[in-house]
Amino acid sequence: MRGRKIVLWRHGQTSWNLERRFQGSTDIALTPEGLNQARRSARLLAGLKPHVIISSDLARARATAAELSAITGLTVTHDEALRETYAGKWQGLTHDEIIERFGEQYAAWKRGEPVRRGGGELETEVADRAAPVVEGTLEKLPDGGTLVVVSHGGTIRTTIGRLLGLHPGTWEALGGLSNCCWSVLGESVRGWRLLEHNAGTLPEPVLGDDD
Repeated sequence: MRGRKIVLWRHGQTSWNLERRFQGSTDIALTPEGLNQARRSARLLAGLKPHVIISSDLARARATAAELSAITGLTVTHDEALRETYAGKWQGLTHDEIIERFGEQYAAWKRGEPVRRGGGELETEVADRAAPVVEGTLEKLPDGGTLVVVSHGGTIRTTIGRLLGLHPGTWEALGGLSNCCWSVLGESVRGWRLLEHNAGTLPEPVLGDDD
């Protein structure tokens, strides 16, 4: 029994989150409140005594990860494979604009059908690039060790779905993460189990589900 844990931590708030504007792989910085969220959450996550921190290389994730690094003294490894889903023509549009311009595509995605949103990546393709990075990094952990993965709402959901062995059509059932909240996977004899989801604060609105 190795008993390892994976903490998948979403980045702090950005201005595009507040505007309900789809970020995808667009590189948007944290707001001052987003930085405060990261600092508050980092103090809680430091109590888990993580052994390794990896992060998306986008600015909003880098800045979030840096707050935990500052407390723990751990070096963050950045990897573009942990970026948010590339969503082509959807990126930069508000939620309402996406529904207006891509209504059928949006509805199909919400039904759990494989959709290249805006001509971008499939959710399974996001999992294909992100999950192996997480799995490969796990090999650096000691028994009972904790890995913190700093990423984005959509990428975290697809990675959880892949690690749990869920059918891609059911991944949407996991729901979104609020800014700077996290999910925890624990290792068992049967594989990974979801121990916590959208944890970290009192419930807050989920702004920008996949970005």
